[in-house]
Amino acid sequence: MTTQTATESTASTGGTSTESNTPSKPSTTPATSTPDGAAPVPHGQDPSAYKLTFNEEFNSFNTSLWNDHIWYETPNATKNYTVEDGKLKIWPQRDASGKFFNRTIDTDGKYYQTYGYFEVEAKLPVGKGTWPAFWLFNHINERRPEMDVMEAYAGGAAPWGFNVNGVAHPQAYAPTVWKGDREGQLVGSRQYDTGMDLSAGFHKYAVKWEPNKQTYYFDGKEVLVLNVSMGDPMYLMLDLWYGSASGTPDNSTPQGKSNSYEVNYVRAWQFK
Repeated sequence: MTTQTATESTASTGGTSTESNTPSKPSTTPATSTPDGAAPVPHGQDPSAYKLTFNEEFNSFNTSLWNDHIWYETPNATKNYTVEDGKLKIWPQRDASGKFFNRTIDTDGKYYQTYGYFEVEAKLPVGKGTWPAFWLFNHINERRPEMDVMEAYAGGAAPWGFNVNGVAHPQAYAPTVWKGDREGQLVGSRQYDTGMDLSAGFHKYAVKWEPNKQTYYFDGKEVLVLNVSMGDPMYLMLDLWYGSASGTPDNSTPQGKSNSYEVNYVRAWQFK
């Protein structure tokens, strides 16, 4: 995701107010343990350094915690997401007009955190145009601080993706950081070639967000370090959008739940 994309979409749709609804203090939600009763720990990190603050295992879709559209859009009536088998699933689907449409699941207005360790375990969809992402974001008046933990472009040129029987599969992804929504505010980005089909299984995408540093991880491996200060509270975003380096979806893009962006969990910890 880029904040430029969000701003352009707001302009094209007419948008609503861009005033932030961030509370004066970040809200919290009770963290629960995993089904076996053990508290989750951040992958590859020293668990004694962290306190679990957010643990979404997707046993249901909690509307008190999650929205199903980004703030400047109204939700599309065509159903292309569900929670089942302990996973959030978002899939490519044409709506009543015949167009593929963006779906965003976020905690805007409901959950925020500043600093800590944030981790998602996910399996990505296939198909030209697919653009799944996990990011931390806020819209504060005209500012758009943004930390993209994972965004992938199956339909992009290698190594972004590769074709199997004419269907694009994701191989690389990028963590990307923006301090705001204006030219020159891109902090850093890296195209990370995993050498794997990211639609074939689940992987962990994470960031350790410190006051003056951000470290991004893939399955516990450090892939990007940025020395940057960003202190705004952020909310969590999971989405399946279309375009950018992935191209425009077409008839080769598989539709339906069997081609979902599947999220097994989303977790966050604060530093002790």
